[in-house]
Amino acid sequence: MIKFKRGLSLLCVLSLIFGFVSCSKDKSPQPNKRTLIDYNDLYFDTVGTFYDYTGGEISEFSRIADRVEAELKEYHRLFNIYREYDGMANLATVNKMAGKGAVKVDEKIINMLLFAKEMYILTDGHVNVAMGAVLRIWHDYREEGVAIPSVEELNAAAKHTDINNLVIDEEACTVELLDAEMSLDVGAVGKGYAVEMICDSLRREGLSGYLLDVGGNLRCIGEKPNGSGWKAGVRNPDKTANKPFVYTAELKNNAIVTSGSYEREYEVGGVRYHHIINKDTLMPENYYLSVSVISDSSALSDALSTAIFNMEYDEAKRFAESFSSILRVILVMPDGEVRVVE
Repeated sequence: MIKFKRGLSLLCVLSLIFGFVSCSKDKSPQPNKRTLIDYNDLYFDTVGTFYDYTGGEISEFSRIADRVEAELKEYHRLFNIYREYDGMANLATVNKMAGKGAVKVDEKIINMLLFAKEMYILTDGHVNVAMGAVLRIWHDYREEGVAIPSVEELNAAAKHTDINNLVIDEEACTVELLDAEMSLDVGAVGKGYAVEMICDSLRREGLSGYLLDVGGNLRCIGEKPNGSGWKAGVRNPDKTANKPFVYTAELKNNAIVTSGSYEREYEVGGVRYHHIINKDTLMPENYYLSVSVISDSSALSDALSTAIFNMEYDEAKRFAESFSSILRVILVMPDGEVRVVE
């Protein structure tokens, strides 16, 4: 069974993808806010912001914000594939131990990887956390910025992306990679999952009127005290256009996440190559400029925005329509046309 537990700046703060489309007309009190950042170790490689629209005491907001930041930091460290931390076995540890046996990990890693396996099945492999061997090659080439990987190099790495070689033992709380040359990359699910878990814990305690924005994952907790939601806009991928937003929606106790071709990219020979890699071609696809998914789960929206980005339009439309009761999908086509499936 799929467990549906699982934007960006608000109120005129600059953002790459989302923003609130109207500040002057919003009569709500200005929120308390906390910037979530560790300059030495950016949480999920971005800057987050936690907002409080309740109008409550600043001391109460500070207490909750401290908790949110502590949890975000923990998830970031647990899900980090590039760096290990003292006293913790994280995904970097799991990757290092590929082919060498099981690694005992925190239950948060177990639950996230179980969710990731569900997303693999749901999306017919378009979300595959076992794609690390391929994605690491693209990451390294993107960092150097002077060439693209060869087909031979990518095909060789693709032989080590079988998610069945990811073995999860829930009872023992261990993770094992059976293939010594495989590695995990949770870029399509990790951040969205972390945001959802943090917000869901607050929601289950009855809290409302808060927003958590972590670099492209916007999650609303409840609604404003007056019963209204937050008006959020999907930003125009054309940064030179006079129209800053291509779509707006009111959010209440739900999430919006966008995957865009203009987020992390580099140019080789006059061609732009972004970071979202297709499982079949092993290359960046250009079916869309961006894909945004609105659902009641940041984890689900994160995973499905990536999956749909790699589907041709007819497939994407069929897929989105099959979940129309729980999803709204906003597609920005290569020519700038906006198509909404709901």
